[in-house]
Amino acid sequence: MADTGVYLYEQVIILISCVLSFFGSCLIIFSYIVWKDLRTKPRRLLVFLSVADLISALSYFYGVLRVFESDSWDCVLQGALSTFSNTSSFFWTVAIAIYLYIFIVKSDQRLADSLSLWFHVISWGIPLVITVAAVSLQKIGYDASEVSVGWCWVSIRAEDHVLWMLLTGKIWELLAYITLPVLYILIKKHISTAHAALSEYRPILSSNPLSHSRSTMADRKLTLIPIIFIALRVWSTVRFFLMLFDSPALYNPVLVTLHGIGNTFQGGANCIMFVLFTQLVRSRLANSLCCGCCSSETTTGREQKIDEGLQISARPRHLPVTR
Repeated sequence: MADTGVYLYEQVIILISCVLSFFGSCLIIFSYIVWKDLRTKPRRLLVFLSVADLISALSYFYGVLRVFESDSWDCVLQGALSTFSNTSSFFWTVAIAIYLYIFIVKSDQRLADSLSLWFHVISWGIPLVITVAAVSLQKIGYDASEVSVGWCWVSIRAEDHVLWMLLTGKIWELLAYITLPVLYILIKKHISTAHAALSEYRPILSSNPLSHSRSTMADRKLTLIPIIFIALRVWSTVRFFLMLFDSPALYNPVLVTLHGIGNTFQGGANCIMFVLFTQLVRSRLANSLCCGCCSSETTTGREQKIDEGLQISARPRHLPVTR
């Protein structure tokens, strides 16, 4: 066991999680670059989220592998990179939810597309400003794994370390816990209402097995997005509050391991949902691996415009259609 309270098996598990997240993020970016018909606006936002998750995975990997014991220069650098990318990941995750809400519920694709610039300004800009301020004021450094798992974050020696922990991550994490479920519940409610109205006038569509299958997959993904985010991130939040109350449970090995996996596996989770659980992308990847070349699979117009399995079959006319 290292001085930071991280066991060897914890290091191994979290390093594996970092590697899976790295390759998962790369796979999302790869699928977007290779297949032009998958380059929809929501998937483009997912690519930017994957870039943030990729940086997070690399920085956490170095931190867990290194297991810092002091405020060295690479500790500060790793802490700065993970702070920036982790905070950016929160913003991009919420940005995707906002885009889908405006696109699907408000039926305003033009407005949704026009927010892309603001998504960049906010999702890259705010984390950058916070990180630069934290580094300039010497708030990033060794934290003895009180709210990390071997990596560096806010220095535990800083008198106002709780404030900076909030600014560099926790406040945005807590806001995401509230924002994501609300937005996705509103989206699912809108979709359910649309399907109910459509089935009343077009029963043949509602009884179509393929239509029902796609609708079910879309609903499952809409449910899983906030659930997976919270399931991954909640352990770091729990440890943060345990630290505030000076609880000995802060160093519980199971909790520490879950915290490590939760902070590092976001890219892997996104890959599972939006690549491996998306039939079109999964089929193309399988064909590429089997044939050694990109699939030339023929799809319908709607399938070519599919977006992370969130397409709504039997869509009523007032719902937007991806262009």
